[in-house]
Amino acid sequence: MKYTTLLKAVSILALLFTITACEEEKEGNTTVIEKPGGTITVIEDAGEPAGRPSIKVERIDPYENMQISDWLDEDTVIVAKDNEALEKMSLAELSDAYPRSLYVYHLDTKEYELLKERENAFLGEAALSADKGYLLYSEVSLGDPVYYMMNLDTGEEAGLYGESIGGAMSARWADNDTIIGAAYSGGAYMATKAGEITTIDELQEEALFIVHKMKDKWYYNTSADETLQVLDLATKEKASLGLEHVYDVVPSPSGDQLLVLQQVGDRSTLVWCDETGGNRKTIAEGAELGGVSWSQDQRMIAYSLKADVSGTTHGLYVYDMLSDESTQIAVGIGNTVTRWSPSGESLAYTEWSGTQFNSHIVHIDSSL
Repeated sequence: MKYTTLLKAVSILALLFTITACEEEKEGNTTVIEKPGGTITVIEDAGEPAGRPSIKVERIDPYENMQISDWLDEDTVIVAKDNEALEKMSLAELSDAYPRSLYVYHLDTKEYELLKERENAFLGEAALSADKGYLLYSEVSLGDPVYYMMNLDTGEEAGLYGESIGGAMSARWADNDTIIGAAYSGGAYMATKAGEITTIDELQEEALFIVHKMKDKWYYNTSADETLQVLDLATKEKASLGLEHVYDVVPSPSGDQLLVLQQVGDRSTLVWCDETGGNRKTIAEGAELGGVSWSQDQRMIAYSLKADVSGTTHGLYVYDMLSDESTQIAVGIGNTVTRWSPSGESLAYTEWSGTQFNSHIVHIDSSL
């Protein structure tokens, strides 16, 4: 079943802070779930009724020596893996390793299509634009990564570096047409698909640790001040969101909600909030948290959790926004990166063993 959840502010308040019985009312192919203070509207597939949310793991498929980083569709993923067709790395420190190249991998046929290779380089962190037409990726040999953007139709690419920014210290898609990140020269930058790079004047003096963008708002903190800040480009005003000790932020696909990770001492917390930092809800707490990602319809939130400092492994969990409940879907994993399939019915996670990347795909049965 596919879902599109219309997450209005009043609906989210009701969803996150009320764990009480609710009433359902059918309106065409939608179910309106009534809760005190607001509603949640779920659009269903025709002929399939809505009920109580639930999550069940159907199976978990392993993929060794492969880093799954994004999905083209339900049967096709973008991966990085060792390229044994190239000579091993020439640097003495890396001479036992093959370069790592980017491929399209077909899950049904188990076939690879080479996307990008480069001698003496590890390619990775590949992320598709929303229209699947462009690929953002990093290149590393020794030292810091260099980021590139590639047109998948023409193969043309542009490097995210230049006199104005020195180079991209980080890079991510802010929307279908824009890449943003922190610059080595200081402050933040914005790059278009045409390769045009501009700096954000209001942040030029900031030594940024985190930088994200949702619509006209830039969210950031610095290594000196870990409090999450927001710059509204429309008004040129800066403000604190009152969230301290922040080490990561994950914006929602709709651009009006945030997942914020905080670390205080040996305690890590995953907090949901709206774009202003208000209406906060704690999703999870533990010694270590990571691997956070949203499903495209914003119903599901994946995260990895190590419950206490004495533990050596993490569990992988999925939090369901509709039921306000977390379900553990994998155990015995390390630090991981997660990525949802377009339908939200599959979740890929990748771990680094110390010598190679290994990935798994969790196939989830979620029904309303």
